[in-house]
Amino acid sequence: MGEGASSSSKKSRKPDYSRFTQQELPACKPILTPQWVVTVFIFLGIVFIPIGLASLSASEKVVEIVHRYDEQCVPTNYTQSDLAYHDRIAFIKNNKSNKTCIVTLTVPKKMKHPIYVYYQLDNFYQNHRRYVKSRNDEQLRNPNFKGDLKKTCAPEDMNGNEPVIPCGLIAWSLFNDTYGFSIKNKGLPINRKNISWPSDKKHKFGSKVFPKNFQKGSLIGGGSLNESIPMSEQEDLQVWLRTAALPVFRKLYGKIEHDLEANEIITVVIQNNYNTYTSEGKKSLVLSTTTWIGGKNKFLGIAYLTVGGICLFVAIIFILMYVIKPRPFGDPAYLSWNLNPSGN
Repeated sequence: MGEGASSSSKKSRKPDYSRFTQQELPACKPILTPQWVVTVFIFLGIVFIPIGLASLSASEKVVEIVHRYDEQCVPTNYTQSDLAYHDRIAFIKNNKSNKTCIVTLTVPKKMKHPIYVYYQLDNFYQNHRRYVKSRNDEQLRNPNFKGDLKKTCAPEDMNGNEPVIPCGLIAWSLFNDTYGFSIKNKGLPINRKNISWPSDKKHKFGSKVFPKNFQKGSLIGGGSLNESIPMSEQEDLQVWLRTAALPVFRKLYGKIEHDLEANEIITVVIQNNYNTYTSEGKKSLVLSTTTWIGGKNKFLGIAYLTVGGICLFVAIIFILMYVIKPRPFGDPAYLSWNLNPSGN
């Protein structure tokens, strides 16, 4: 018996006693009294509501023009939706059709520069798993890359025996509508530089990597690339390759670096090349100013106001309950850590 007891004690995995391992060190254990709870909720309400009002005010100061042009820029002779659908697809796929489209925009309020020009796509799922994975980042930055492209980029990986640079479905579907702006027959220049993230230009796209065999296959997906310009300067591609998380998204096209006065008429010449008609998608042109909070977005302000309002409402309910029907409190001296403060 003695030998068995000694051997079992030696094999015991019970750790040595310490206040740390047994979680008996002194700790802050606050008691949530009504006064504390009401104070916290009132504080949150007082902080969140002004932030929400400031966010909404900044969002309202943003001047934004949104113009959908996909239906306007493709003529159709049919009123029935299914016939019009097939008619538009036939038009956009016809290389001989004139895809030039002219629209006019009216400036609602004075727009101070810089004015950001975006294209917006609806019902375009860049977040599809197969689509997101169809790229090779090493190929984009390493001029000596010789790896296998089939796993990541197929079917847009090879053109015969030569690799496609950049490979993959994301690059292959590059947006290729173009916009030209003018006011009173005077051209309005668009700055198309510095529209991508500086970190992308510096780290993700090589200055010695050039497009090669791109859009040379039997099926053309989107825009083409100038093979004399390195990937680090292909900013349209860099913007497009930063995939969107939602099926409705905007991507930066350029910047207008001149103020636009209220009620000015902007003439926009659009080359409507990009096919969103097959997937029943939408295309829109967006001109927008910014404030300290960014572009027009009421969600953040509404969210702060909602949370702040709920906090104040809950605080008022607690105050009324405490005043009208108070509950007796227990004696804190009977709490376990006060009865046995040493923890032993």
